[in-house]
Amino acid sequence: MPIDQVLTEAKDKMTKSESAMMHEFDGVRTGKANPALVENIMAEAYGSTMRLRDMAGITAPETRTILIQPWDAGTVDPINKAIQSANLGLNPSIDGKVIRITLPELSQERREELVKVAKKITEDGRVAVRHVRRDALEGLKKCSKESGVSEDEIKTAEKEVQKLTDDFIKKIESHLTDKEKEILTV
Repeated sequence: MPIDQVLTEAKDKMTKSESAMMHEFDGVRTGKANPALVENIMAEAYGSTMRLRDMAGITAPETRTILIQPWDAGTVDPINKAIQSANLGLNPSIDGKVIRITLPELSQERREELVKVAKKITEDGRVAVRHVRRDALEGLKKCSKESGVSEDEIKTAEKEVQKLTDDFIKKIESHLTDKEKEILTV
């Protein structure tokens, strides 16, 4: 495998790790309503289990309200039960053919718990980036053995992989700082 291919793959995988972490961040509650908070809740409907986002339109019309509009009125009750059993501390109320969730104010204690959750997600992101680095370094070693690439080229590529890793870890840290501010802002 050529060196540039190893570097390109490493960058792509690190980008995917960062994106996955950001997607997980969307599920961490802040003071504002965010449809991502409930979109992945699984609900029973039509004899199978489906994600809420596949069964309904989910919006946040106000800062502390999430509005769920099921595409089929028959799924209102299963969606309501799924939200209650999701253990998110949310109390949905059925309003005709729509479900409204008014988010309660977060206590300082709950905000601190959510910051811990965000830090755990961030650590998982860092670990994923480091795994990609390890795989890239192993790929570079194979390059040197298989295709007889010079040691200088391998060392330069290893430095580039380390720089990529450092850049992505800085980005991840920056995302954590932003998320902490968002969570702790009253």
